[in-house]
Amino acid sequence: MVFLRRFVIACCAAVLFAPAAAAQDYPARPVKIVVPYPAGGSNDIIARIVAQKLGERSGLNFLVENRGGAGGNVGAEAVAGSEPDGYTLLLTAPPPLTINAALYKNLPFDPSKAFAPVALIASVPIVLAVHPSLGAKDVKELVALARAKPGTINFGSSGIGTTNHLAGELLKTKTGIDIVHVPYKGAAPAMNDLLAGHIPMMFDNIPAVLPQVQGKSINAIAVAGASRASALPDVPTVAEQGVAGFEASAWFGLVAPAKTPAPVLAKLQAEVAAVLQLPDVKKRFVELGAEPGTVSGEAFAKFLAEETVKWGGIIRASGATAN
Repeated sequence: MVFLRRFVIACCAAVLFAPAAAAQDYPARPVKIVVPYPAGGSNDIIARIVAQKLGERSGLNFLVENRGGAGGNVGAEAVAGSEPDGYTLLLTAPPPLTINAALYKNLPFDPSKAFAPVALIASVPIVLAVHPSLGAKDVKELVALARAKPGTINFGSSGIGTTNHLAGELLKTKTGIDIVHVPYKGAAPAMNDLLAGHIPMMFDNIPAVLPQVQGKSINAIAVAGASRASALPDVPTVAEQGVAGFEASAWFGLVAPAKTPAPVLAKLQAEVAAVLQLPDVKKRFVELGAEPGTVSGEAFAKFLAEETVKWGGIIRASGATAN
């Protein structure tokens, strides 16, 4: 009986201390970071910067795997169904975490339950850019033009459900104007058509907009975020120009499968926070027009919940759907 009691106590102790031991040893083998979009985009570039530094700190490989498809859902679903041990992670733009649940009728996973938030990795300002031929020098002039000619002004985006698309829908909702969405298969072809004057306006991430603005091919008339962008300090926000409550930004977040042990998540959060403070990482992010994230864990979970509510409302109001 004494032996049995000791055996039970030992088993219980092993169960209780297993997560802590796992965290202490983590990572003990290579870690896979899934990017649910094709290689070469902002999401992929940010992921590879972070993966390289996490690998250098751990002495093990953090490998980026691109699994694009269905607006990010293919890669996100793969991570949601993987073993919750910290060795398969998702580093993604907003759609799979905060947008697609409202955009897709039959999403194969529940973003609010499928993932454990790790950290906000980076945020990227969105800029409202117009072709010079439109004749709008600011948001007020753009709104006036749209009201004078409802349904005749098109705005491009990198695809249905992207933050750039929904920023346009938010502008429509906030101002009551009638502008027409033209989705493209990626940001590059949309920008090409903006440069050629085939579409008069679009919201796009600042890394793609900045060189064209500096070359005077297009005009940046507003920043979509809550504050001005350091790369375009003289360009006011949409809210500053009279559209109260307007705020939209692109960002990239890191999550793990739900039920990943808390000690492993805490280790990940600490390592990511350290990486984002490295001078060379900050410098590279600035070059990309990005700012390192500042929230993790529960604060990041709250951020995701707020983004889900915001974009869900915009999607329902616009009637946008990907099905």
